[in-house]
Amino acid sequence: MIDTPTELAVSRRHVLLGSAVLSTAMAMPSLALSKTASPSKEGMPPMTELFVKTKDNVQIYVKDWGPKNAQPIVFHHGWPLSSDDWDAQMLFFVQHGYRVVAHDRRGHGRSEQVSEGHDMDHYAADAFAVVEHLDLKNAVHIGHSTGGGEVARYVAKFGQPHGRVAKAVLVAAVPPLMLKTPSNPGGLPMEVFDGFRKGVADNRAQFFLDVPTGPFYGFNRPGAAVYPGVIQNWWRQGMMGSAKAHYDGVKAFSETDQTEDLKTITVPTLVLHGDDDQVVPIADSAELSVKLLKNGTLKVYKGYPHGMLTTHADVINPDLLAFVKG
Repeated sequence: MIDTPTELAVSRRHVLLGSAVLSTAMAMPSLALSKTASPSKEGMPPMTELFVKTKDNVQIYVKDWGPKNAQPIVFHHGWPLSSDDWDAQMLFFVQHGYRVVAHDRRGHGRSEQVSEGHDMDHYAADAFAVVEHLDLKNAVHIGHSTGGGEVARYVAKFGQPHGRVAKAVLVAAVPPLMLKTPSNPGGLPMEVFDGFRKGVADNRAQFFLDVPTGPFYGFNRPGAAVYPGVIQNWWRQGMMGSAKAHYDGVKAFSETDQTEDLKTITVPTLVLHGDDDQVVPIADSAELSVKLLKNGTLKVYKGYPHGMLTTHADVINPDLLAFVKG
């Protein structure tokens, strides 16, 4: 059962208090621009967090865990979340000996809340800034939803030369194009995305409860097991980011045609999608993407929702590991 409105209100106050403390700490230059490593516990490698400055001087928050000489797995999160959405995957892969890296997209999470640059080209360039700063090579890039679009643009534009990318994974990803157009008749009408923008502009806090409570995790399906903590964590991540970035980001994930990106990618690419994805319908995304990829493989999960990386991590994580190792 979902918490009562009173219980949710108390939980939200706790989240907002924690976010205020975090925001205060990040506002202090001595903390915001520092690189810190926590000590290893129980044999786990040290965990590092830092900020990387992009070419247009935007500070991007980065997590870098695991042995620096291990193969890197780089995670790209969805809208309107943060690198925290990859907790289940990052812990899984670091425990298997990999170096795991994830960043908060500009305007999202703990990254700088700049006014401009909320488009797929800047997303990919920011990812490249992180990769270049850490000098990551032979990496596997895994993107969810909007992050899948970011991976496709990054790999096509920056990642394949110089051995920086070994493989790619698109999970419930938005390419090739979400918007319905004359050349993409199976897409979603503009009214759907106008609804996203209206939700962000009118009452973002409520909208960011409605999305995870309903279609994102499939919690609106009859008989679905509902996890209030998952809903509240989605809300927490969303509310950490910038409303401007989230508003502009709707255009980025819905109107960016990535057909040519997919055609350009030559590395092995795994496409994972649930056939009950209510946010990014499979017929106009994964099923089209795999036909455009030169070296793509599609795996469909029956009944799985858009947020299956969280609800079904026990199934998805071993499949990701098998692809990385294969």
